[in-house]
Amino acid sequence: METVQNIKQRFEIIGNDPKLNRAIEKAIQVAPTDITVLVAGESGVGKENIPRIIHSLSHRKHGKYIAVNCGAIPEGTIDSELFGHEKGAFTGATNTREGYFEVADGGTIFLDEVGELPLTTQVRLLRVLENGEFIKVGSSQVQKTNVRIVAATNVNLFDAIEKGKFREDLYYRLSTVDIVLPPLRDRKEDIHLLFRKFVADFAHKYKMPPLKLDENAIPLLQKFRWSGNIRQLRNVAEQISVLETNRDITAATLQSYLPEQGSNLPSVIKDKKSESDFSTEREILYKVLFDMKSDLNDLKKLTLELIQNGSSKVQETNQNLIKKIYGSKDNDSEIDFEEQPRGALITSQRNEDLYQETDDNYLFAETIEEVETLRLEQKEIEMIKKSLEKNKGKRKAAADELGISERTLYRKIKQFDL
Repeated sequence: METVQNIKQRFEIIGNDPKLNRAIEKAIQVAPTDITVLVAGESGVGKENIPRIIHSLSHRKHGKYIAVNCGAIPEGTIDSELFGHEKGAFTGATNTREGYFEVADGGTIFLDEVGELPLTTQVRLLRVLENGEFIKVGSSQVQKTNVRIVAATNVNLFDAIEKGKFREDLYYRLSTVDIVLPPLRDRKEDIHLLFRKFVADFAHKYKMPPLKLDENAIPLLQKFRWSGNIRQLRNVAEQISVLETNRDITAATLQSYLPEQGSNLPSVIKDKKSESDFSTEREILYKVLFDMKSDLNDLKKLTLELIQNGSSKVQETNQNLIKKIYGSKDNDSEIDFEEQPRGALITSQRNEDLYQETDDNYLFAETIEEVETLRLEQKEIEMIKKSLEKNKGKRKAAADELGISERTLYRKIKQFDL
């Protein structure tokens, strides 16, 4: 039986972390079986190594090994990619196509980012796991396949199940054995080993001397969070190898290649608003509505006093109320109501008998509107009379002057009994 150390050398896995060793041990143990395996871990921790180890140590090692990134295939074509399709099944299907499950019959399929699968595809995958059957897109014929499935995800599938994005029954079929790979920040002793391996590889690739970290740069390298894990560490090692002419790297030089730690910290985002949040918003809304009602009542009160007492007296006795409603001018402390639109101010003599008070508010808007309507009609009658007199009773000439049709003018003459 293969040992953990042999597997590390064979697949170029660097590190001696106990959690990493345990993950490799589990892969070695389940490899001879056909048990479905779910590999979990953050993006960039090297999850793709586990299915390769399992396939190479299984009785399927001479069969095909196919790795599928489920998150990189569009939702509309993923069923066709995995299960194949018949000619004419959809627009562009000019030929019959074999899917990955048909091609990999007798081998192993690695479904990376399995949490990104659409729900309809999850149903098809569940059928393959349960009885090895699948149906091509556009076909009614059931086909059999004998594949070993190893899946991987960097998302919490329990959260996806709660949100209705992943089937619970599929999760339990995939996770017969769970293998969890630790993030790089939990493998502090391995970080420097990996960095040395990467800079040695890049020195050979770019034909230049390898880099060397000084004693102050090593702790900085180990304390960094590495949210991108091994992939991010490799990227930084390549940048420094290419850009730095001085091959002795100090802590200050290394720091210049590391992003701010704050940008690597996880953020906590609330999915739902708490009850207290809604309560606060409701209180603010109520306050705004009460303020609007108060302002409206003040405006009605001021307008009533204008109707009854005239503008001069109102300005003397209601300065605070006027400033509250209309605000204050920079160069003038008073509002000149005489300059306001005449339709907004109506003398008390004309409307005293029309004013009505209720327990709730003052009702006078209807009165104002009625008076304004009467004024418009009077103006219209005057204009029609003047135009007719000017054009000596000729309706066509008068209509042209007023900008209306002769028919409309005739209707107006009849309406106003002119």
